[in-house]
Amino acid sequence: MGRTLVAGIDSSTQSTKVLLVDAETGEVVDQGRAPHPDGTEVDPRAWIDALESAGAGLLERASAVAVGGQQHGMVALDEHDDVVRDALLWNDTRSARAAEELITELGGPAAAAEATGSVLVPSITSTKLRWVRDHEPGHAARIKRVLLPHDYLTWHLNADKGRFTTDRSDASGTGYFSTVKNAWVPELAEQALGHAIELPEVAAPDAVVGETAWGASIAPGAGDNAAAALGLGLGPGDVSLSIGTSGVAAMVSPVPTTDASGLVSGFADATGRFLPLACTLNAARILDFGARMLGVDHGRLAELALESVPGAHGTTLLPYLDGERTPNRPAATGTLTGITSATTQADIARACVEGLLCSLADAVEHLEATTGTSAERIFLIGGGAKSRAVRELAPAILGRDVVVPAEREYVALGAARQAAWVLTGEQPAWEVQGAEVHTAEPTPQVMEQYRRLREATESW
Repeated sequence: MGRTLVAGIDSSTQSTKVLLVDAETGEVVDQGRAPHPDGTEVDPRAWIDALESAGAGLLERASAVAVGGQQHGMVALDEHDDVVRDALLWNDTRSARAAEELITELGGPAAAAEATGSVLVPSITSTKLRWVRDHEPGHAARIKRVLLPHDYLTWHLNADKGRFTTDRSDASGTGYFSTVKNAWVPELAEQALGHAIELPEVAAPDAVVGETAWGASIAPGAGDNAAAALGLGLGPGDVSLSIGTSGVAAMVSPVPTTDASGLVSGFADATGRFLPLACTLNAARILDFGARMLGVDHGRLAELALESVPGAHGTTLLPYLDGERTPNRPAATGTLTGITSATTQADIARACVEGLLCSLADAVEHLEATTGTSAERIFLIGGGAKSRAVRELAPAILGRDVVVPAEREYVALGAARQAAWVLTGEQPAWEVQGAEVHTAEPTPQVMEQYRRLREATESW
């Protein structure tokens, strides 16, 4: 008999990736990819085209399929299930004022966190509904139901066009789902848009939510961060640090969290637990900045950083280049201090890498404080993890060993793992292949130097 295959889909901001995976071992058998249009608002039907292109020759070989997708995006459908307007994506910030209004209406940040798990920010779906209500009343009046990007693709794959589903992880990023009650709060969606809407069924992580035209089982899918955690096999106390354009620190927790400061968003994960998350606006771009300022490539930046010493001879970078979210300093700019006539290129390179890692350490500390749980293991992923300097200095600054998994499409792999789960009834015990464990002597003085600058600039 041939082996059983499952398909995991990652519909991200930039592209669709499809992995065809052996359900028993987790081995990637084949894969495809197709780009998405640029922009912060996109016709969601373009994602269907990308899925069909990336999945050509792959999807029909799968016995089960699941979709991991970019979170928060607003896919608005009318009474005929036609798209009302282009989807507003997570990175569309036009709803910033709407977020402030909704927080006030909910009774303030603490009340918002208690009601939804998070203090609302412009990425959250409900703020986009409010923006449409206020600026496009004609579109608002036509909206009958709202889906998230991964929900829309799950519905497209489902032969039953009368069934609309989502999962807890993606629902928890809408602003009208309670992670504490584990249920929709439909009156919050109605408050945001101005009239009641139909919300998708929230399916259990191991539920079969439908069947494709070729007979494959469909799993509920997940938001991208939750799918990546599932792909990495994270358990309680494990933290993933993703260094992309932004930095994302996410911890698997057995209990829901509510953080009135807004620094930690109380999302759910894709297993029945929770995934509190702290996000920094500046991450890999800090390395881009350092390389550009020194006129070197990323490889040479890493070499220079490792030539300097912990603390970079007193040179410190507070890397809030384009404002910051953790901590909440939207109008901040970067600050470089401690420069003398003896400062070298190596010191500046080191300050860039240390600034990045100290900023991420701040995010981890916020997770630990909010959950009351110490980080057991830290997994370093994303494009910034390719830097040798980042890998070698991370355990010194974070004060614990750091696991760097092999470079893989973990969102799509997590979706594939969920597909295998619904197919067999058991969550597969796939091993994370090719992981490297990095150790180093802790350098707490670097974090102390960084904290002094962070605190001194709070009022700037």
